[in-house]
Amino acid sequence: MQLTRFDRWLRRTFVHETHVYSLRPPEFLPPGVRHEELPDIPGRQYHHRFIARSDKAVDALLEQFKQHSQMFTTRVVDRRTWYVPLLAPKDKSVTWWCAWVVISAIGLFVLTSALRALWNNPTFRKNAAEALEILKE
Repeated sequence: MQLTRFDRWLRRTFVHETHVYSLRPPEFLPPGVRHEELPDIPGRQYHHRFIARSDKAVDALLEQFKQHSQMFTTRVVDRRTWYVPLLAPKDKSVTWWCAWVVISAIGLFVLTSALRALWNNPTFRKNAAEALEILKE
């Protein structure tokens, strides 16, 4: 389904995080960036991973790498938290899901109100009771 602007904002703000891989750490880590040293495995290209959740922190980190001519690569991944499937369901839009829930709730309210109004009408109740008596015979 088509993602709305709100869906994209939700994903960018609460779901995605940027992983930056590098051979060596920079001289200064910007605030909001977490550093992890990767295990030394044969064939692994990068030794350090930097995890940033805000675009400003990523931009500051990448600017440092560019100033010092360091080789790096970036990947945008989903966070591993409990609310990610709620905010970013696979191939679905949260906005349209919420819209359908609201429309269904309004429809259900209107239907139950109409049925309640009919049931409170004494003429309708009398006709319904007579119809049931006829069907029982």
